[in-house]
Amino acid sequence: MANKTEILIVEDDRAMATVYQSYLVGDAYNVTLAETGYDALQRIDQGDLDGVLLDLTLPDLNGLEILRHIQQQSLPVEVIVTTGDCSMNTAIEAMQLGARDYLVKPFNKDRLLTTLKNCFENQNLQRIVETYREEIDRNHFCGFIGSSLAMQRVYQVIDSAATSQATVFITGESGTGKEVCAEAIHQRSERSKAPFIAINCGAIPKDLIESEIFGHVKGAFTGAVSDRDGAARAAHGGTLFLDEICEMELALQSKLLRFLQTGTLQKVGSDRTEKVDVRIVCASNKDPLSEVQAGHFREDLYYRLHVLPIHLPPLRERDNDVIEIARSFLEQKEFSHFEPDTELIFSNYHWPGNVRQLQNVVRNIVVLHNGSTVTSCMLPPPLDGSTELSRNPRPAPTMRSDMRAEPPQTQITPTVPPIAPTTAPPVEFSSNPTLPGAVAEDNLARLIRPIAELEREAIERAIDLCEGNIPTAAHYLKISAATIYRKRNSWKRD
Repeated sequence: MANKTEILIVEDDRAMATVYQSYLVGDAYNVTLAETGYDALQRIDQGDLDGVLLDLTLPDLNGLEILRHIQQQSLPVEVIVTTGDCSMNTAIEAMQLGARDYLVKPFNKDRLLTTLKNCFENQNLQRIVETYREEIDRNHFCGFIGSSLAMQRVYQVIDSAATSQATVFITGESGTGKEVCAEAIHQRSERSKAPFIAINCGAIPKDLIESEIFGHVKGAFTGAVSDRDGAARAAHGGTLFLDEICEMELALQSKLLRFLQTGTLQKVGSDRTEKVDVRIVCASNKDPLSEVQAGHFREDLYYRLHVLPIHLPPLRERDNDVIEIARSFLEQKEFSHFEPDTELIFSNYHWPGNVRQLQNVVRNIVVLHNGSTVTSCMLPPPLDGSTELSRNPRPAPTMRSDMRAEPPQTQITPTVPPIAPTTAPPVEFSSNPTLPGAVAEDNLARLIRPIAELEREAIERAIDLCEGNIPTAAHYLKISAATIYRKRNSWKRD
């Protein structure tokens, strides 16, 4: 049998409370009574109620005070207020304090049952929406920001991987958040209270990486003045994150493979093995299978590590996430928002450095400028179209970063008619179009075109030649990308 809905009736009139209780007799509700405000608060604070039928006129407390208490404690309870005073101001104040509905005495059984039914249906709908936001349509997740479909898939894989003990292999371009992903897996796993230890295999000299991971004993090498535990021992019970795993030397890869197979480690210079319990999460900005085929990565180690793969999409493939992330980084100083032109530039830029580059761009703006709105003139290179990086057109979503096509090298020249030298004799115009050498005034409009038209033709031709990449077109036209965006907006208005 399903659990009954817990209802508290707060009513100082015992006869009236008994009537309400009789209305709710049945399998759906379990009803308790409270005659005073203090009794009601004690019962509410137990935290197991689903709904409260609250009389606003009580002998010891104003019912609005009870409503205010429920709101301040953020208690998940539906409140229906009842009173003989049908003042609209009272009703409005009660609703502002979180009451779901308002009943004016006297009311019958049908009215009460219908009101309760509507309240709990609304409560269930809210819970469904919250579940959707928390598990399906999330825009914040363990350090990640973004609600794009690509990131929703990543969040789901992280949730699934967190419940497992299998090794995880994270791939993605630099700056996509591979360490954030590894920490998210750790935080949502049963190992969350144990250490999370990160090692960057590409940043540690090859002569020291083995010691960093497995530790060493005193005298193992020059400078080893005492025994030292490595990252694997430090992560005991938790997670060991090996970043840039494809940079590891082949000789050390064999020792890592044995560690994964046996769960034991041997410190540098020691002949004794130690048992450790760690979960391995690794990452690389390279394609690990390509590294295997090139002979840079052991095939058996690849299959040992590549159990649960997670690929982090580059920022250019994350739809409107770039704007969400930029706004979160902007929450400093007095800046409050980006102007539409700036957001358009952000959305169209290809972000080769991904989230890390976006963060640096916003930091540059915040440090070097003041104001409430970020305008396009505040953008640093390469978003202003003034550097070599702006020549790279935004690649198609399926194109790998190391295969990005070079921009077209066609020289773009505005189609402006040549201007005669200043030393040429002035042209004499005649009002009589039939005279020899005279130019008819009707032909002037055809021969001399407005600068605005020529400028628009040059810009549109440049954009077409650059396959729609505005920063690249701006580079060749020797103007800023922001100028092109402003002009295009003005053309739309015209």
